[in-house]
Amino acid sequence: MTEVTLGRIGELLRSTLELLWNKPEGLPARDLLALLPEITPLTEYERAYSPSANAPRYERIIRLATIPLVKAGWLVKNDKARWYITEEGRQACRRYVNAQELYKEALRLFDESRQNVPIIIATVEEAEEKAWELTQKYIQDMRPFEFQGLVAGLLRAMGYYVAWIAPPEKDRGQIDILARVDPIGIKGPRIFVQVKHKGQPLTMEGLKSFSLVLGESDFGLLVSTGGFTNEVKAEIMKNTFQRISTLDLENFFDLWVKHYDDLSQEARNLLPLKAIHFLSLGKYQD
Repeated sequence: MTEVTLGRIGELLRSTLELLWNKPEGLPARDLLALLPEITPLTEYERAYSPSANAPRYERIIRLATIPLVKAGWLVKNDKARWYITEEGRQACRRYVNAQELYKEALRLFDESRQNVPIIIATVEEAEEKAWELTQKYIQDMRPFEFQGLVAGLLRAMGYYVAWIAPPEKDRGQIDILARVDPIGIKGPRIFVQVKHKGQPLTMEGLKSFSLVLGESDFGLLVSTGGFTNEVKAEIMKNTFQRISTLDLENFFDLWVKHYDDLSQEARNLLPLKAIHFLSLGKYQD
């Protein structure tokens, strides 16, 4: 970043925070980086590909320059490569109107004595992001009944008994999987599962329709790889639908990883994972 001034880095960072300002759900890093040139014109140098990375220079500049923001508590990056601005980040933007001063303050809060840390962290972040992108695409490319099999495999690994799975030729209805808490269904509630794959975010209409098929003692699980609308999320958070739980793709994958050792070999073959170990420097060292 020797050919990019502190002031310019500050401008790029402020634009990054502005893109996140009204996004409480955050943005995937790749989407944010794609949007940045639309609000901040880039120089030819910034647009050119870096010799050390198969990406435009401005992307590496932002990845490295945002590390002090994470350390300062102004920005959060989760392991699904989604970035969020924090309330502290908003306050910093208001306090330091000058973009260069904003970046200088972030650097002051960051321990500059660890000069090799940013490169290591950026490398890990890029690897995590690429891994999630490939996994996400792999799952999204599955046929609906294949993803339905993933959900059934996860439920079994979590200790539930899958009593019925809708056959592939079945018309898409409200119920795709029926699960129980014991093998013969003597105790505990029935668990009705609806699996939505390759679609738009599930809406309130879909949530209400699903709730109507539940009996008084039944529980429901909505799995949607397209996610859920903000209205649905708000209603679930308010416990309006107390007997219905939801899983989006990210939460489903987190459970898959958590219960991976308990999955059957057949289930693992549907979505096989391999752990790769990187040097860990905390978030990003105290």
